[in-house]
Amino acid sequence: MQNNVVSLPEDFHGVHIHFVGIKGTGMAALVEILFHKGAVITGSDVSERFYTDEVLENLGLHAVEFAASNITDDVQYVIYSSAYKLDKNPDLIEAVRRGVPCLLYTQALGAYSERAFSCGVSGVHGKTSTTGLVGTILKEIDLPSQVLAGSVINSFGGTCTYTSPTVVECSRSERIETTEDLEKDGFDTPEGLLNHRSIFVAETCEYQRHFMSFCPQKIILTSVESDHEDYYPTYEDIRNAFVDFVCKLPEGGEVIYCADDKGACETVALAREKRPDIVALPYGEKAQSVGGGEFTVKFGAVANERNCFTLGLFAEKGEFALSMPGRHEVLDAAAAVALVCRLLVAYGKNPLDYYENIKAGLLKFSGGKRRSEIVGRFTNKNGADVIVLDDYGHHPTAVKTTLEGYREFYKGRKIIIDFMSHTYSRTQALLNEFARCFTAADEVILHKIYSSARENPADFDITGRTLYEAVLVTGQKNVHYYEEILDAADFAKAELEKPLGAEYPDGYLFVTMGAGDNWKLGKAILECK
Repeated sequence: MQNNVVSLPEDFHGVHIHFVGIKGTGMAALVEILFHKGAVITGSDVSERFYTDEVLENLGLHAVEFAASNITDDVQYVIYSSAYKLDKNPDLIEAVRRGVPCLLYTQALGAYSERAFSCGVSGVHGKTSTTGLVGTILKEIDLPSQVLAGSVINSFGGTCTYTSPTVVECSRSERIETTEDLEKDGFDTPEGLLNHRSIFVAETCEYQRHFMSFCPQKIILTSVESDHEDYYPTYEDIRNAFVDFVCKLPEGGEVIYCADDKGACETVALAREKRPDIVALPYGEKAQSVGGGEFTVKFGAVANERNCFTLGLFAEKGEFALSMPGRHEVLDAAAAVALVCRLLVAYGKNPLDYYENIKAGLLKFSGGKRRSEIVGRFTNKNGADVIVLDDYGHHPTAVKTTLEGYREFYKGRKIIIDFMSHTYSRTQALLNEFARCFTAADEVILHKIYSSARENPADFDITGRTLYEAVLVTGQKNVHYYEEILDAADFAKAELEKPLGAEYPDGYLFVTMGAGDNWKLGKAILECK
């Protein structure tokens, strides 16, 4: 095996990098960053088409099948997804044999973060939305920045240098190269022009402590609770990983954390016991009560498919609004605004001068791939409007808060959710929480468990039907079980054609939710229209 400590070159121009598992969302985003830095990119993956294929094709890149022949004399570095092993994948076996430096995606991301003023977005829930919100706001701000999210973000296209929706780099950042340029554009700061580095914001992953490769100057912490039970058997295990990540901050570094999340508060408190120099900045409804009024959230009206709210710092300026459902999205927006404000301060700017820019950015955010994504819409035979929506939520807390958000946002719609639980270990550990997370839905459809390659189903005495029976025990009505996803197609189509009563004047909301492939059911429904 190779030494895991591998650095990336300072200059990427002409450097040939081969990506193994290039279709992964984070991998495709990193591909785009390095492509625009001048690297020569090749990559391999499975033949099945993913939404990231379009991202790669926009760069003129195409994934090839795994093969030792992919590693030619020209390949100087290999970056690989954690789904593939150095001693199993043919590309990686050949790279090791040739002595080509190999980096895990998270190691490569960490190495890249060392050369920028980097900010890590972390938490069990809300990482992707928060990162997407940060990037969308920064597009409205005159700061040099790059943002990498863990999903395709709809609002990341447009006027920026990178046109792909996965990663956005403000067009100014490539032009700013010298101290003179920075001073001319107003980026002279007491921190020494932030070492002439542009801002790099990235979603960071807690699984297997992957985020420990990242080098943060600032951190957002959205939430901490039990998850990834195959790696973190107890809550304390995953909490301690987040504590260690927060402690990676430099002296006087800032952690922006959700005051409404018990785990985030506990994590920050433990981190500050070890590192009293760390600056803790709370956001949320309870921010004021823990000594942080600037980013205290006050929820406003939810009307006309808009989520309105105010933040303490901008209270006299007026409200902000999101076109996304759910209070959890408002909290993610508060975290994003807080980070942008702290970056503005670091660059010697007054956040209050950017109220309109921030407001515009928030309103332009329209979610991302599989994040409350509207995948289609049609009118049924009775004239009712049907929205088909897909969401990646797979933890019971995320499912519950997301459905409650839909219920508030889409008040006049009948909500039918199709849910597929992901991993046997998570379903078994959180069975009671899963059983009670669907209460905001009118109809619930469940399936078999979508397994992980990391676990053997035979090791568990739980199935998808176990979850179905647990939901029935709670007293929830209108719960249905279909082992296979498409077995539910006829039932779902029939339900969406039924006449609606006066309590549902706006029609139906059909939601596929989970980290599995039950999104195919929504696609099947739309293909019939």
